[in-house]
Amino acid sequence: MTAWTVTSEKRHLHRIVYRVYERHSARVTQRIIDRSCVSRDAYLTRIEAARSQTVHRAQLACGNLAHGFAACQPGDKAALKSLTHSDIAIINAYNDMLSAHQPYEHYPQRIKQALQSVGAVGQVAAGVPAMCDGVTQGQDGMELSLMSREIIAMSAAIGLLQIPTYPISCSGDIRSVIPIFSDHPFQ
Repeated sequence: MTAWTVTSEKRHLHRIVYRVYERHSARVTQRIIDRSCVSRDAYLTRIEAARSQTVHRAQLACGNLAHGFAACQPGDKAALKSLTHSDIAIINAYNDMLSAHQPYEHYPQRIKQALQSVGAVGQVAAGVPAMCDGVTQGQDGMELSLMSREIIAMSAAIGLLQIPTYPISCSGDIRSVIPIFSDHPFQ
């Protein structure tokens, strides 16, 4: 056999494998679309309803608003008092012990700057515990790792109960717990 024949046969085999993969992948994708169409429609309905809702701050008494605005910069306070700017809750899982979390140290500030550039205000509404499975692997306390995800989800939920804030932005490695908030329109 020449090198050309081997290469040609490999290319032919690769084409066959790719066609089989492409057909299988299309079937799997279609099954996922079919299976999730009801939940996706419900999700899109919630998103549309959330777009039409007004900022919840309008429902609060002055004392409640004062607590929500107290730590804001003067420009943010003015924007929030107008009740026309969104106040985005930032849930943060930063700590500098875990290598997966340490890069998020400056994320809240970056998120706030990005929000200001589009006319919104960001406030850190909660810091949640952080636990790394890699650190606890094989150690006493590893069994707490799964339970920690529930605690992280509950901590984030508590942060979101603060009415002045509206949608959510997560910094830190808490993406895995966000699906728990299935009733939140911005999941």
